[in-house]
This record gives sequence, C-alpha cells and structure tokens, in this order.
Amino acid sequence: MTSRVIPVDPFDYVVFGGTGDLARRKLLPSLYHRFHDGQIPDGSRIIGASRRDLSESKYRDFARESIEKFVAKEDRTAAKTKKFLSMLSYVAVDATGASGWKELARHLGDSERIRAFYLAVGPDLFDDICQQIGKHKLVTPNSRLVIEKPIGKSLESARAVNNAVGAVFSEDQIFRIDHYLGKESVQNLMALRFANALYEPLWNSAHIDHVQITVAETLGVGTRGNYYDTAGALRDMVQNHILQLLCLVAMEPPESMDANSVRDEKLKVLKALTPIDAEHAAKVTVRGQYKAGAANGDAVKSYIDELDADESRTETFVAIKAEIANWRWAGVPFYLRTGKRLADRVSEIVIVFRPIPHSIFPSGSGQIHTNRLVIRLQPDEAVKQWIMIKDPGPGGMRLKHIPLDMAWAETFDHRHPDAYERLLLDVIRGNQTLFMRRDEVEAAWAWIDPIIEAWSHSGTTPNAYTSGTWGPSASIALVERDGRTWYEETV
Repeated sequence: MTSRVIPVDPFDYVVFGGTGDLARRKLLPSLYHRFHDGQIPDGSRIIGASRRDLSESKYRDFARESIEKFVAKEDRTAAKTKKFLSMLSYVAVDATGASGWKELARHLGDSERIRAFYLAVGPDLFDDICQQIGKHKLVTPNSRLVIEKPIGKSLESARAVNNAVGAVFSEDQIFRIDHYLGKESVQNLMALRFANALYEPLWNSAHIDHVQITVAETLGVGTRGNYYDTAGALRDMVQNHILQLLCLVAMEPPESMDANSVRDEKLKVLKALTPIDAEHAAKVTVRGQYKAGAANGDAVKSYIDELDADESRTETFVAIKAEIANWRWAGVPFYLRTGKRLADRVSEIVIVFRPIPHSIFPSGSGQIHTNRLVIRLQPDEAVKQWIMIKDPGPGGMRLKHIPLDMAWAETFDHRHPDAYERLLLDVIRGNQTLFMRRDEVEAAWAWIDPIIEAWSHSGTTPNAYTSGTWGPSASIALVERDGRTWYEETV
C-alpha cells in the first residue's frame, strides 16, 4: 500500500559513512522503501562517501546486499531494486584531509536542487567534514545537514559541536536526528493528546498520579564497548531519547504543528525540570552495571568481561525520579529507566491515573486497579488503555481489569515504516518538527551535567545487577518507597 505523501522534487542525498553500519542497516534500506513506495522521484541521487576505495559498481553491490538482508522479500522486486541502485554513486573522501573533495564537488555540480548531507560518522568527524564542505563551497540555500547523536558528552562539548556545524550551516539547515521521534507510536502520542477530547482535560496533576518511561534492552554493549565506556547509559539514552519522550508527554499544547511551535513547548519542559545536584542525586537516581547472567536463554558475560577490562565505573543502567516544576505537573513524579542486559527488550511510556476517590462496590467484587495508558514503542508498537469492567455472567458484581488494545500490525493492513523512513524524507521536505533544535540539546545537557558531576564526586560505584533481571534492587526501592511499582506486564 502506497502512503499518502507530500511529493518532493529530485534531490541529492550525500551519506558520509556510506559504507558504515548505520548506512547498511538503516539508511539504504529506508531510502529503498521510500523509493519503492513512490516517494523518491526519478532523477534523485544517493551518493555514498567514505574513505574506502570502492568503484561505483562495488558500492551498488554493497547496497544490494543491504537491501536483500534488511528489506523483507515481499517488500522488494528485482525491477525496483535495479532502478534504485541506478540512483546510487560513490566518492572516496577523506574526512580529515583534502582527498576526494574536489571530485565530490564536481559530482554535485552547481545544481540548485535540494542537497542533504547525512553525517553517519562519529561526532569527532563532524567539525572536519563541515569545514571541508564549507571550504569547497558545497553549501547552497537548499542544503541540509543531518547529524546523529551523541551531540557532545557535556554541555560544553555540545556547544562546541553546535558551534562547529553552525559555522557552516544555518540553524534552519541543521537536522539533529533522534530516530525515537520518528516512531509511529511516538507520533500517536501527539495524536492521542491533541486530536481527542478524551485525554487532554485529564492530562495534569489533578488526574495523573505518575508517569513511567522505560527503554530496556536485552543486549550488552557488544562491539560498542569502547564508545559506551566513555558515555554510559545516562549520556547514551537519557540525555536524548528519554528526555525527548518526556517532553512529548509533558509539553503544553503547541499553537500548531509548526516545527518551532512544537520545539518551543519541549524546551519549556526541559527548563522546568527540577535540578538534581549532589545533595539530591543519591535519593532520586540509581545507576547500575550488569554482571554475568542469562539473556534470551543463553549465558552472558558481565560488562567488565565484555569490555575486557579490570574495572569500570560506567553505568549500564539508570533510573531517575524526575519532577517538573510547573502548574500542570507539580507533584507528579516521572520515573525514568534504561539499561542493557535487562529482562526484556521493551520501550514504553506508562501514564498512571489517580485512583478513584471512593469505591461503591461491596467487598469481594475484586480489587480496583488504577487506569493506565500504555504506549509501546518497541518491539510491537501499540497503545493500551487499561480500564475496570464487570466480568460477564451472573453471580454478583465481579470487577476485572482489562485493556482496550490497539496494536498497529492488527489495526493497519500495510507494512509499518521504520522511523528513519519518515525522518530521511522530512529532511528533504525541510520539516524540522521531529528534529532537535540547538537550545533543546543544550538544555538537556544542562540538566544532565549536574547528575554526572554528583556521581563523579560521590566516589561510589554502580550497583551490580544480574543480566536478565530488571536492574539493581535500588531501582525498585526508588519507586516503591513512594508507594508505587514499576509496570512490567507484557503488552
């Protein structure tokens, strides 16, 4: 089924890191899907760029293998694949030197068509690549720049990255991508709140008891150990993905879906987060590190063993009790957690409503549970509203807690696009709604930095937790001392 889309004119997409893992797993398959569905017009060009010395035919072989592995057989045809591959070309470019840049400039020419540069490379190369793009006069009024996280490792370094890319590209040309914001379920959070009269009147501290946001992985660090040990879960997941989800839950209704209207409201949430300093960090944050255990039925190593190191204080798990100091959310805790080697792979937002003020039902009717709205981001995107009903049949009033369920795969009879598919074409359309603005990134770091500093000065090490569990026991205590519990049911 072809999606209803805003048509675009032919464009050029230059993918730096064009032979890397992100390009192989996500970017090339996503671009193929958009081409297959008629969203990439004839005459568009996709240009791979990296240090590897490859011929154009070898790069097309690389792309073909990517499509065959990461695009389902029923979603591709030989004819479509052949035509898509004809759009691809390749230029060997040295990001830190002069080699290849003149050839790339000749390849692009002086066309005024939309030109996107996707930096699917490490952030240490952002500055060098942007300098070369500027030096060789590759930036046009219709150019865009796409950069992946991490954008810095602190407020200071994030500002340095933003200054480096901002010296070549204007802010309205920079697209800071967070693929979580492209997920259908995240977009449906906006629709649930602002396209229905049901939820928004209840979306405040008078009716909501607390909010939980969980991003859990069963995998360990794998081959990312060198990067991960310099980042940790707080920088890798909380500063970007989780805080962006929190913003969408907590923000005020924007004036419109205009990019700056939405991002203005998200920024207000970030600035309203109650600071967590050294005095409070021990009470409202938990950090952990996985030890040996079992995952997906197999024995797995500890983080230290995977890292092949003697010791490390890097956290692979974080839980935080966050609060937002404004009228809508005063007194409502937001419990955030993320970790590796946990019991299940799941990302979800749980809105827990306040209990009813008084039960009219006789004892023996069953326990009355609070209403919950569960928004599942992965692995199976869905929305569930948990409510109380009467169990059918005679014999008195028996209450039962059941979900009203909308699973995407069951509700819609067509393939569910990957988040990157939407975001890659939003770049071409110039729609920045789902991308982070500079001040958002820096406001998030301004909240994260004091937590990192508090941990560093505490002299403590992360709490150990067994792989295949839900993290250290301290994270359970973080919630249960408030009389609450983590939501861990299968959606």
